[in-house]
Amino acid sequence: MVTNLNKIAVLLIILVVVTVGAQAITGTGAHRSSVKFQDSYNVTWSPAYVNLLNEGLTVQLLLNQSSGSGFVSCNKYVFGYFSMQIKLPGNDSAGTVTTYYLSSDELTNKHDELDFEFLGNRSGQPYIVQTNVFAQGIGGREQRIYLWFDPSADFHSYSFLWNQNTIIFLVDDVPIRIFKNNTSLGIPYPSSQPMRLYGSLWNGEDWATRGGLEKTNWTQAPFVASYRNFLVDSSSIASQNSSLHDLWWNRSRFQALNKNQTVKLRWVYQNYLVYDYCTDRARYPVFPSECAVNM
Repeated sequence: MVTNLNKIAVLLIILVVVTVGAQAITGTGAHRSSVKFQDSYNVTWSPAYVNLLNEGLTVQLLLNQSSGSGFVSCNKYVFGYFSMQIKLPGNDSAGTVTTYYLSSDELTNKHDELDFEFLGNRSGQPYIVQTNVFAQGIGGREQRIYLWFDPSADFHSYSFLWNQNTIIFLVDDVPIRIFKNNTSLGIPYPSSQPMRLYGSLWNGEDWATRGGLEKTNWTQAPFVASYRNFLVDSSSIASQNSSLHDLWWNRSRFQALNKNQTVKLRWVYQNYLVYDYCTDRARYPVFPSECAVNM
């Protein structure tokens, strides 16, 4: 009994550490948004599978055996803070892929991209979120974590902080990944190509759940992913413009994680990391050079 109580106490301490300073990254300039979907986004495919609720403050994407759906921002952005609250498909969601990502021109072979991909699972199993970073067309930097809550039960915030030195992926203001600018080591970094925001829901049963072993259960269709609080705090001006240094996301306190944020990231890695390309020797016999510095 003492052992179990000790475990509970340790968990509570960790949760307090994760919560304290949760606004440290987003505390300056960021705020909840009342932007209406139709004012800032366009449907990219299957408009019949896109529903606007609350006068456009919430958008639902639907997926069935015929089609999925998606949207894209009207504007392009260079650096900033980007956040949406998303409620993922519930019940037996294996095979489904819900996305929220930033991407430059998809028609080029040197595009930049920052990805959240939410991989559905069988009922009762935790959701996996996969993140990836493309720079100058080079990707293959997947990391996967289990979410520590049920993301289909309610809305949760998923965010990017992107500046000239650092990219931070956040879940409810908890950092789950950091990717640093190491162009001095010959590692490409997204810095010059404006990117649009995208969201989509589609069938990825060939790979999404247990490498494609778990297929989509279409008796659960239509699957529904809901998005709201379309927060963008950014600028579309060229990254070389000196005035960017005056913007909050480029200030020194946002160039790296502080001590508490580093503790939170390590908590995620120690408890919820299920795949890291950095340790995949089958794919990368030579240790990727950025892995030594991205923590």
